[in-house]
Amino acid sequence: MAEPRLTARFWVDAYRRRLALMDIPCFVVAHGDDTAGAVLVKLSTLDGRARAFTRTFDLETGARIWTELTAGPEGEVDAAISRQRGFDPDLWVIEVEDREGRHQLDAEGLG
Repeated sequence: MAEPRLTARFWVDAYRRRLALMDIPCFVVAHGDDTAGAVLVKLSTLDGRARAFTRTFDLETGARIWTELTAGPEGEVDAAISRQRGFDPDLWVIEVEDREGRHQLDAEGLG
C-alpha cells in the first residue's frame, strides 16, 4: 500500500518545527507550491561550505529518501540551487544553519 503524501506546506512546517525544538535555525528561502511543490534543503555549516539535499524515490523499495544534490563552497551550492529553481518555480528551498552539520533529514517520520 502506498504511503499517503503530505502537502509540501505541511511537511515544511513540520520540519521547521522539528528543527526549532533542537535549536537549529532554518529559513524558508523560496516558498514553493503549497500542495505539490518539491522541497530542497540547503545545509550551511557557517564556514563557507554547504550541502543541498533533494528528495527522491528509491526504485527498489518505493520509499522517498533524501539524497545529496551537491556539496562544496556555499556560492557553488547556491548556484546549483538557483539552477534547480529555474527548472522548477514551484520548488521550496529551506536553508538550515548548523555548525555541526545537523539537518535531521534522516530522522524518523521525515521521509
